[in-house]
Amino acid sequence: QWIDSGNRTCPITKLPLSENPSLIPNHALRSLISNFAHVSPKESSRPRTQQEHSQSQSQALISTLVSRSSSNASKLESLSRLVRLTKRDSSIRRKVTESGAVRAALDCVDSGNQVLQEKSLSLLLNLSLEDDNKVGLVADGVIRRIVAVLRVGSPDCKAIAATLLTSLAVVEVNKATIGSYPDAISALVYLLRVGNDRERKESATALYALCSFMDN
Repeated sequence: QWIDSGNRTCPITKLPLSENPSLIPNHALRSLISNFAHVSPKESSRPRTQQEHSQSQSQALISTLVSRSSSNASKLESLSRLVRLTKRDSSIRRKVTESGAVRAALDCVDSGNQVLQEKSLSLLLNLSLEDDNKVGLVADGVIRRIVAVLRVGSPDCKAIAATLLTSLAVVEVNKATIGSYPDAISALVYLLRVGNDRERKESATALYALCSFMDN
């Protein structure tokens, strides 16, 4: 829109662009943005006391999620509420990551419980919105879980898993790591062939992001 309006400067730096700028659309980032629900002005201007309440609430939910004695029903409730909280609050995303809850979420992905798996993948996707978390999630072993879900998960889980790969691939080093993982790209290609509309869209977006790295 900026270029089509006749502007010939960078909208951020205000420096002049070349006469015929070579522009590459970032479909991966656009897909992530379209999957993220924007916070309304009313929500973003909520009183400080409510933010503090959310922080306190998140700590209790994290404790339930990481506790070995929690039932699947309790973990599911905690995951569902954490997904809502982390979708709109960057500080809670950081708090969840620092608390050790990532390991608990990964265990839920491995649980074989389809509902738990879907919610835990959604939580991991929200956590991956923080750039500082992207490499850490890969180091924690999220790629192995994603590839397994792409092969045998439910349609919704497969779509979320592909979107999570797109998010992680925003970081250049992760593109190489994901591409070198056995079956990661082939699992996306398989989903592109046989998946439903949503699965195919998300797998195509993930492949586009990964293939900006030449070896992939």
